[in-house]
Amino acid sequence: MCGVIGIAGSVSSFQDDPEYQAAYEAYRGLLTLQHRGQDAAGLLSYDNLSKMFYQKRDLGLVAQVFDRESIETLTGQMAIGHTRYATTGGNGRRDIQPLLTGAPFGLGMVHNGNIVNQRALAETLTHDLKRHLLTKNDLEILLHYWSHYLLDGGDVGKESFSFANMCRATKHIFGNFRGGYAVIGLVGQSGMIAFRDPDGIRPMVLGQKKTAEDGTRWCISSESVALNYLGYDFVRDVAPGEFIFIDLEGNLLSAVLKESKTLPAPCIFEWIYFSAAESMIENESVYKVRLRLGEQLGIKAQAAIDMGEISPDVVMPVPDTSRSAAIAAADVLGLPYREGLIKNRYVHRSFILNTQEKREEAVHLKLSPIRSEIEGKNILLIDDSVVRGTTSKRIIELLKRNGAKEIVLGVTCPPIRHGCFYGIDFPDPAELVANEKSVGEIAAWAGARKFIYLDEDDLKKAAAKDSLCMACLNGKYPTAAGDIAEFSESRRAERLENAAAKILKEKRA
Repeated sequence: MCGVIGIAGSVSSFQDDPEYQAAYEAYRGLLTLQHRGQDAAGLLSYDNLSKMFYQKRDLGLVAQVFDRESIETLTGQMAIGHTRYATTGGNGRRDIQPLLTGAPFGLGMVHNGNIVNQRALAETLTHDLKRHLLTKNDLEILLHYWSHYLLDGGDVGKESFSFANMCRATKHIFGNFRGGYAVIGLVGQSGMIAFRDPDGIRPMVLGQKKTAEDGTRWCISSESVALNYLGYDFVRDVAPGEFIFIDLEGNLLSAVLKESKTLPAPCIFEWIYFSAAESMIENESVYKVRLRLGEQLGIKAQAAIDMGEISPDVVMPVPDTSRSAAIAAADVLGLPYREGLIKNRYVHRSFILNTQEKREEAVHLKLSPIRSEIEGKNILLIDDSVVRGTTSKRIIELLKRNGAKEIVLGVTCPPIRHGCFYGIDFPDPAELVANEKSVGEIAAWAGARKFIYLDEDDLKKAAAKDSLCMACLNGKYPTAAGDIAEFSESRRAERLENAAAKILKEKRA
């Protein structure tokens, strides 16, 4: 899961404000998308006056990668940005986005998601098309194929960059690339492009801002929180299978090129965990969906209370994502809502850290208990999800060390029993606590009195959607099973390779 943003404007919007830099606006937008990735960040701008691309990218948080001096070098009226949470490829600098090529024409891209048939695509690319890959990032494969399709074996000409030809190239991508992906790109001397996978797994929104003298600027982003912060009006979600082109005059053209054979399947985890509470995803407020998840959890907890299975004194969230659900559950139950755990805001989100050691260390650093609210109480603890289970176990241990009598964990997501292959880093089912344990066994292992999970119907009701990607819950993947198996195997091999390289590096040190 990553955060992407693109800014493009008309020439008049640029001339209205000589100090304006699309890259600075994209940088500010990336700050609002930091929760989507903490490994690395990058910006790429295009200056139509100098006909040059300018780029800056590095490991670290957005505010660590960029300073005033570096941003001032990223001139131009178009820019794309990326904040990375690595799920494929390596964690080194070479895989940081945006990726840029100067041949056969200038093209830079950012991308959120995973291409599940990337290995087969890479083999064809290197053997048949003679393109040498410089990274392990699946975006590089997509970038090469899109440019190949655009030229279709011909030479670069003005007609190559027509809207019809770009649509044709993107349609080839939709026909051959399987997975979840949301892509934004800059085409030198042409404009900005964007497209979203036909199943709509990964989110993408479109915003517009009017400037003086009837100038227009556009913003395309992973989430609407960036639009709000930058002062863009939310226009709509980018449709699954849609291609958008914004030329250098700020004119926007779009077409839905391919519709899914089934209903669109946006990822339910966007509402449960990943997206900012202020965002709108598929016309549904993330905050309101989380409230409704809490209401559903409150109803299930009340049934357990009525049966004498639990007797909570207070409702308490695991901060921060679960706070709204905990408030709603407390309202349903008529119980006090209490903050018993205070989050250190300067520690990374533990779920998206890339090793178990880092995740466990982050739990100790990021949560500080308030003993007065914990001691002597039966606690209904609310969390958004339980993935590997280790974090939940350590939080329960922390509460007990601070005097909690009994803990029931309410989870706003059903048990996660299957891997995700569309941009969330739990592809190996063996890592998932629910894959090998019953609900009762999970509770006993974690030290809780009981675990209360929502079910799939509760999620559909809360998100007000009949069609969602819930493959990690039910094993029903929107893309072909063969691709999933191949991706799973390549991901496992990649992890073993990275582990071996780490051991070798430590031995050499």
